[in-house]
Amino acid sequence: MLVLQNATLLDKGQNQRMADSEKAGYKSIALDIAQRIVSGEIPVGSKISGRSLLAGQYHVSPETIRKAIGLLKEENIVSVTQGKEITVISNRNAYEYITKHNYLKSVYSLKQDLQLLLQEKQNIDRRFESILTEIMEASDRLQNLKPYNPIELKIHSHSHVIGMTIASLQFWQNTGATIIALRRGTNVSISPGPHVVLLEDDVLVVVGEEKAFEKTKQFINRPR
Repeated sequence: MLVLQNATLLDKGQNQRMADSEKAGYKSIALDIAQRIVSGEIPVGSKISGRSLLAGQYHVSPETIRKAIGLLKEENIVSVTQGKEITVISNRNAYEYITKHNYLKSVYSLKQDLQLLLQEKQNIDRRFESILTEIMEASDRLQNLKPYNPIELKIHSHSHVIGMTIASLQFWQNTGATIIALRRGTNVSISPGPHVVLLEDDVLVVVGEEKAFEKTKQFINRPR
């Protein structure tokens, strides 16, 4: 039963897509014929080729042509006799039809742009939430380090570490402390990598055993 229901839904979806495609097709053909009338390619008073010939030109079924001509007839752009003869009766109405079509197209384009912007906004919101979660988790990790009493140490202008990377200083080997954050102005980097270059006025947040703090302070404040 479920398979039959899914098949029915699939058929309905395919039929709807085919209907939408057909609708877009005969509207596009009606617009093209109207543009040819406005340009003078098909002058007022002239006869348009029969549906079979038009179908061959546009490579669609005669039924699609019939619907396209029906649209033009409704707009008083062409007349259709009982003998199915198609006559152009107004290039002004053809121009108005083109203008109206372009307006509707513009509205559709704006709707599409809005949908893209909304999707972009959703992506940004998700990214914002992800970054906020990372910040909160990092904050929690810092709080969990309280038994190790993290301290902040500022790099002064005379320090020999200025211009050096964390790796080249062999920071942990020389101090026994671990840098868990680096504050530079208003920016904070959590767990800065070994290739980060230390600058004057950087503030290092370090953790380690009690003896490591004094050793780290002496190491950082050692003059060049």
